[in-house]
Amino acid sequence: MCDRERGWSEVPLVRTWQLIAVSAVAGLALSAATVAAAGPWDSGQRKAERDKAASWGRTGGTDHGTDPAAALPRAAPSAPGVLTGVRPAAAGSGDQAGAVDPAALAAALRPLLADRALGTVRGASVVDTATGKVLYEAGARTAMTPASTVKIATAAASLAALGPDHRIRTTVTPGTGPGRIVLVGGGDPSLTAKKKAPAGSGGSLVALAADTAQALKAAGTGSVALGYDDSLYTGPALHPIGANPNLAPVTALTADEGRPDESFSGPVKRSEDPSRDTARAFAALLEERGVEVTGEPARAKAATGAVPLATTFSPPLAGLVERMLTHSDNDIAEALARQTALASGAPAGFDGAAQAVGARLAALGVDTAGSRFADGSGLNRADKLSAGLLTALLAKAADPQHPELRPVLTGLPVAGFTGTLRTRNAGGSPAAGLLRAKTGTLSGVNSLAGTVVDPTGRLLAFAFLTANTPDPGNAEKGLDKLAAAVATAS
Repeated sequence: MCDRERGWSEVPLVRTWQLIAVSAVAGLALSAATVAAAGPWDSGQRKAERDKAASWGRTGGTDHGTDPAAALPRAAPSAPGVLTGVRPAAAGSGDQAGAVDPAALAAALRPLLADRALGTVRGASVVDTATGKVLYEAGARTAMTPASTVKIATAAASLAALGPDHRIRTTVTPGTGPGRIVLVGGGDPSLTAKKKAPAGSGGSLVALAADTAQALKAAGTGSVALGYDDSLYTGPALHPIGANPNLAPVTALTADEGRPDESFSGPVKRSEDPSRDTARAFAALLEERGVEVTGEPARAKAATGAVPLATTFSPPLAGLVERMLTHSDNDIAEALARQTALASGAPAGFDGAAQAVGARLAALGVDTAGSRFADGSGLNRADKLSAGLLTALLAKAADPQHPELRPVLTGLPVAGFTGTLRTRNAGGSPAAGLLRAKTGTLSGVNSLAGTVVDPTGRLLAFAFLTANTPDPGNAEKGLDKLAAAVATAS
């Protein structure tokens, strides 16, 4: 998690009555245990929420069959989205009824923002997503270090660039000579070498090895030399902050996020060379399936246009975005930033990703002035964005004209129930189950940005950024009070 979380220290017109069900389904009607037992991801919707939605429709299911034209898995008729595209408010429709009183909201937020626990610099923005009206702002245009709330920007940019159904491939191709094969990384951050995926579906080295062994045996090949190609990404693999238990070296061929244990989130010492270790794991899987692998896997370049012997796919991008936001997953974030660069024709490194993310967000029509996207995860203090940009992106994700951005909302943790908000605004908090937000924590930096359903049923987008906070625990409490005040304002 960016953030050091738990380890280290304008907007278009939309209506919102359909969105009220989101928090009810994801929060008050679901326990944390139910969400955990359910998956929780299934091709771009939380599985528990998808199951609920499936009970409302005639069809269900996710990824079955193959599209012959694209050679990609094809989605079967599925449950309706929990967050459906909402309609613009019609003139005289009465949607202004029950609108939040900005003066009352300001009266509630100002004393809370004055809390010394929130440091010396604060940025705040609250927007009514139904009308685009700014309900409150203070320093909302000041670009600040956002910590992990930058993942909202990473998510929006990747979805805009690639679409929620995009899948990332990992392939095995013939090598340059007889008896040679190459494992080719596509940058899938969900790739796993485990017999059973630790969290949701993902690209499987186990299945890839089985398919590769079958293809080799069918061709009469029982022994191979294995190469591996991770050249899709450019520039340094190591994040500018250096080796860090919150992030593996960023390569295009990494299994299980370079984790040496059974964890799937949180800080842990990572592999120093994820590409090599992934290739070694693949070689062992081939050996288990009766294919001899001679020598050590070595770096190689896959032949241009080579027809793959076997392929494995990541979940749809929507599912990767949800997992990233729910658990503040830095490895997924950096991968998605690079996928955005690739889709934009930019070099797939830190610099190219920064340019591509900024350009994609600007193309969405949000104001990116003063912003800098030095990485995709928020670990880099050189990241800069404003509270106003965050609320603009959240409102854009609720816009019926941009359904491709909906996973930005569905992926946000639910207060008191899931991910990095499981223990925040929990229990008797008036925001429990009604608030979904992305957290951000670095030393001296704390942030919170997301959505909340207010007492009148309106969906509000909010963002609070702080700097020079003296104590992270007290800063989090201060941010939670602000978010709860938005939830209860009327």
